[in-house]
Amino acid sequence: MSTSLASVFVDRIRAVVGHRSEPIGLHIPEIGELEKKYINECLDSTFVSSVGSFIPKLEERMQDLTGARHAVAVSNGTVGLQVAMFLAGVEPGDEVIIPTLSFIATANAVSHCGAYVYFVDSEESTLGMSADSLRAALASFTRSGSSLTNPSTGRRIAAIVPMHTLGHPVDIAAIVAVATEYGIPVVEDAAESLGSFVGNQHTGTFGLTGMISFNGNKIVTTGGGGVILTNDDVLGKRAKHLTTTAKLAHKWEFEHDEIAWNYRMPNLNAALGMAQLDKYPRYLEQKRRLAGKYAEAFAGVEGLSFVTEPVGTTSNYWLCSIRLDEPSLELRNELMTAAHEAGLLVRPMWNLLHQQRMYSSASRGDVSVATDLHASLICIPSTPALAEAV
Repeated sequence: MSTSLASVFVDRIRAVVGHRSEPIGLHIPEIGELEKKYINECLDSTFVSSVGSFIPKLEERMQDLTGARHAVAVSNGTVGLQVAMFLAGVEPGDEVIIPTLSFIATANAVSHCGAYVYFVDSEESTLGMSADSLRAALASFTRSGSSLTNPSTGRRIAAIVPMHTLGHPVDIAAIVAVATEYGIPVVEDAAESLGSFVGNQHTGTFGLTGMISFNGNKIVTTGGGGVILTNDDVLGKRAKHLTTTAKLAHKWEFEHDEIAWNYRMPNLNAALGMAQLDKYPRYLEQKRRLAGKYAEAFAGVEGLSFVTEPVGTTSNYWLCSIRLDEPSLELRNELMTAAHEAGLLVRPMWNLLHQQRMYSSASRGDVSVATDLHASLICIPSTPALAEAV
């Protein structure tokens, strides 16, 4: 049965992306003449580092696209998430609640703040943090003055960081409601979800702060980079100040008023990003059309199903994915092996964070759903241009 299913898996992907002599990658950026034009303009200006006209243009464009009052461009998504947590009040020795089914950067950003992770489960419908698992964790903690404390570690619970998995919006309204009830700020890891909405509100704008990534494999890339999002005017100003070494404005003096970071996005990267953002509406349309083709191709296939956007949301389908009806690492790996042998560079979900050697001793609740999802999901080729393949 598994051999037959592996053949069907490969055939259904081929029905959408076609047959090519070269391998078909997971998510390949489109770099063309517009990117070269903007980059050359940046080079000609000689402003290639953290000062230049493309940086504020990119920030303004991201404010328009997401509806956030502030978008602060940084050098990569991990540092953006670190600063977003710092702005939300995460301090050394605190504890931050995150999903175990997430990219390693979510946990690493907590550690870079000097804090510790507490892992909670995911939900099947969104692939993201479970509001029920979050509530169960918070209910097990104790109130100490105005703070909530994990009694097993003695650490203050400083923030909750849900992640919009593969671009599919998490049940952010439920998570924010639980967080508000317990007085804990929400920091959204919206790294993968540029172009994803809950109703008419963009991901990354529900929490106190959020972050979107522009890594090379994202829907829009700056090579490396990201933006911190917030609707708080004080935090928006502080985000820009902290990511530019906390330097005070002066014609020539180098005066800094606090310990900060040199995390500003270079103008050269922002130039690439502006070209990508000019193409963003087409990318988004292509990705959703590609998802529709995959959904049609896998409809009725016994043992497999295409993962669709949660009800009430609009997903960017950053990475399209297939889910096994029954969790099985053995079968998952067999299907991926068959796909790779056919030149289709599929990939699994990230290894669960609580199983990573750095975080194996971290506190956690029940994570059985995340364990099943890890053994069930396969990400398939999702480059926007593949929508035009067949």
